[in-house]
Amino acid sequence: MTEQATTATRWHLTGDWFDVCNCAIPCPCTFAQPPTYGDCEGVLVWHIREGSYGDVRLDGLNVLMLGSFTGNVWAGEHSDPYAAVFLDERADEQQRAALGAVFGGEAGGWPARFGQMLHPEIRGMDVAPIHVELDDDLATWRAEIPGRVTAAAEALTGPTTADGARVQVHNAPGAEVGPGQVATWGRATVDRADAFGFSWDRSGKSSKHFPFDWTGPD
Repeated sequence: MTEQATTATRWHLTGDWFDVCNCAIPCPCTFAQPPTYGDCEGVLVWHIREGSYGDVRLDGLNVLMLGSFTGNVWAGEHSDPYAAVFLDERADEQQRAALGAVFGGEAGGWPARFGQMLHPEIRGMDVAPIHVELDDDLATWRAEIPGRVTAAAEALTGPTTADGARVQVHNAPGAEVGPGQVATWGRATVDRADAFGFSWDRSGKSSKHFPFDWTGPD
């Protein structure tokens, strides 16, 4: 009964997704290739601009995941997938249940398909303050769980990039948010984690931003 009710609930989320990881710029995973060094680990962040799960509003809430794997996820040739998930502490009980259903894959849609591909072992889940900042022009993006995770990046640029222009990829073959969205590439300025067995501290590696627009349970 509960499962049928969950999978039948209509939902729609739009917002911003970004990551920072240990791959060289640009992360080959977005091109459906194996990670630069054979394995990938990093931070994935979702900021919901507008969202509803049935009658439950999810506007402004954040979700953050730490993840790692070895091999090529998109070819189904990966191993040792692990993840830990943080839900926004500002969410009430109904909102947390909705976020859990969507991002846990039970509510269908793209998160369910991506979860089936990655199929990670969940090391832990927690409710935490997740602070997210994104410039309107995507010059920088940042997320932080104080004392546990910091992920920050600046838009990729170079001597032949016009002022204010963004380095982007259309029709990415390995888009973590699903098809039809545009990747904006960046350089990680901070990539730090210390939670649920994930531990690293680095900078200068790959980062990217994607908008997302999801519906379910289809």
